[in-house]
Amino acid sequence: MRIEERLKELKLELPEPVQPGGSYVRYQITGNLLFISGTGPADGHPTGKVGKDVSPEDANKAARSVALQLLATAKQALGDLDRITKTIKVLGMVNSAPDFGGQPGVINGCSDLLVEVLGDAGKHTRSAVGFVALPNQITVEIEATFEFA
Repeated sequence: MRIEERLKELKLELPEPVQPGGSYVRYQITGNLLFISGTGPADGHPTGKVGKDVSPEDANKAARSVALQLLATAKQALGDLDRITKTIKVLGMVNSAPDFGGQPGVINGCSDLLVEVLGDAGKHTRSAVGFVALPNQITVEIEATFEFA
C-alpha cells in the first residue's frame, strides 16, 4: 500500500476508471506488461486546440488528470498499484493548433505526476506529438504501458 499512502500524502484521489467508449478494452495484459488504451481528461477540462482555444497550462492540468485515470485503470487491472515495477512508455497526443509546438510541456503534466506518485518506477520513455484533432475535441489523449510483478 506504499503507492496508496503516497497518493494520500499528495492529496490525490483516483477517479473511477472510465469504461470503453467503443469496441475495445480499457487494458490488456500480456506476460508482465499492462497496456492501457488511450485515455482523455475527465469532464470539466476545457476542449479545443491547444495554442488556440486552450492554454498550454490548462492542457498540462488535463494531462495530469489523465495520469490519475491511467493509475485508476492500472489499479483496476492489477488490484494493487504496488505491483507496478516500471512505467515503460507513455504516448501523449495533443490536439494542437497548426503552429503550436509545446506538446512536450503539455504531456509533462502526466509524466510529472507518474514520477511524483510512483517514484523511480514512474520514469518512462515517451512520445509527445501533435494531432490535428482528437475525439470530442479533447485536449489530450494518453496511453501507457506498465511492467508489473
